[in-house]
Amino acid sequence: MTTVYERRTAPPVAPAPRRSPAGAVLGLLWAGAAAAVALWWADTDSVVGAAGWLTGIGRLAGLLCGYACAVLVGLMARVPLLERRVGSDRVARWHAMAGRYTVSLLVVHVVFILLGYAAQDRASVVHETVTVVLDYPDMLKATFGAVILLAVGVTSARAARRRLSYEFWYYVHLLTYAAVFLAFFHQLSLGNEFNGHAGATAAWYALYLGVAALVLWYRILAPVRLNLRHRLRVESVHPEAPGVYSVVVRGRHVEELGAQAGQFFRWRFFGEGMGWASTPYSLSAPPRQDRLRITVKALGDHSAAVSLLRPGARVWAEGPYGSLTAERRTGQRSLLVAAGVGITPLRALFETLPGEVTLLYRARTAQDLALGAELEAIARWRGAKVLYALNGPQGQRPSLGPEFLREAVPDLAGHDVYICGPHAFAQDLYRALRAAGVPDRRIHHESFEL
Repeated sequence: MTTVYERRTAPPVAPAPRRSPAGAVLGLLWAGAAAAVALWWADTDSVVGAAGWLTGIGRLAGLLCGYACAVLVGLMARVPLLERRVGSDRVARWHAMAGRYTVSLLVVHVVFILLGYAAQDRASVVHETVTVVLDYPDMLKATFGAVILLAVGVTSARAARRRLSYEFWYYVHLLTYAAVFLAFFHQLSLGNEFNGHAGATAAWYALYLGVAALVLWYRILAPVRLNLRHRLRVESVHPEAPGVYSVVVRGRHVEELGAQAGQFFRWRFFGEGMGWASTPYSLSAPPRQDRLRITVKALGDHSAAVSLLRPGARVWAEGPYGSLTAERRTGQRSLLVAAGVGITPLRALFETLPGEVTLLYRARTAQDLALGAELEAIARWRGAKVLYALNGPQGQRPSLGPEFLREAVPDLAGHDVYICGPHAFAQDLYRALRAAGVPDRRIHHESFEL
C-alpha cells in the first residue's frame, strides 16, 4: 500500500541561495583556541628542567582541553544557525573531531601533569597520582569527570559504534554534560592562568555559562515550547515497502514550525517503549498546514517499533534541522540521487524544487522502491523524470559511474546534485560526480549516520 499524500497545485518558488557561515564559525572556534594558547603563554615566564617542561605541556594541554570541552558541548546545543545554515551533518563531524581533540588533550594533560609533579616532588608516579586525586582541591570530581569523558570517547569510536545500539550510545553520550560539569571547577582552583587573574576567570565563566545557556534554551526550553504549542500526535501509519512505514503526524499551527522540504526532526514517540530515545527522521513530504509525514525503515529497535504505533500516540519533536533544502541550489536544473530510505527527504524536494528536476533512485529490487507511486505521480504532474537503478536478476549491482551519470543526465555539470543515502554510497557517488565534471559547490549532501 502506498500513501498518496496530497500535492500542492504548483511547486513554490524557492528562496535565493544563501552562503553558509561555516568558514566564519570555524574561524571563530580556532580563534578561541589561539586565545587559550595566548593565555598560557602570558602566564608562563620560563620553563626550566624536565619537570618544568612536563608540567608546562600538561598545563597547556589542560587549558586547551577545557576550551575544547566548551566547544564540544556548544556543538551539541542544536543552535539553529548551525543546524540549518551550516548543516547538521557538518556540525556532527565538527563535534566528532572536537571529541577526538578533547579526549587526546585530556590524556596528554593527565599524563604530563602527573609526570611533571612526580619529577618535581621526586616521588613515584603512583604516589603522586594518589596525592593529586585525594588531596588537591576539586580533583576527585575532576577525576570522575575524566573517567566519564574517556568512556564517552571509547563508545564513540567507530569500531565500538558498529557494535552498540543507537539507544545505548545516545544515553552514554549524554554523560558528556556531567563530565564537563565535574571537571570545570578544578580548572579555576588549580589553573595558574586563572589564579589572581580576574579577567581570565571572568572570560572562562562567560564561555561556560554562554554554552550552558545555549544548551538550556535550544535543547530544553525551545523543545518544551514547541511541543506545548503544537501538541503533535500520530494520525496514521501506512506500509510503503517491506520494512518501510510512513507516519503522518497531526498538530496545531504546524506551519509556524517553518519546516522546509529536505529537513528533518528528532522524534520521540510515546508508545511501544519508544519514548526513551530521540531519533532523527526526515520529512518524506512537504509540510502541510496541520500535518507532517516521515517514512522510516526498520534498521534498529526504535525504527522497527514505528510500525506498532497507533493513532493518537503522543509525539515529542525537536527541529526542524538540516540544510538539504532548496536554498542550496545554484541554478535551475537539479538531479536528486537517493539510495534506499534516503529517498525520504528527496521525495519532498522532488515535489517542491523549482526548475528542471531529475530523480535517480537506487534500490535492490522493485519491491524496495518506497513511495514509488507518489514519485511517478509527481513526475507526471510536473513533467519531471524518474530513473531507477536496480540490481540485476543475479543480484549484480548497477554501476553509477561517471559514464552512466553523463549518459543518463545530459549536461550533468550544469546541475545541482542532491544526494541522500548510506555514507559509503554517498562517498562513491561524490567521487563519480566529480569525475563526471560536476563542481564541488553543486554537490549537496547530508549524512545522518551518528
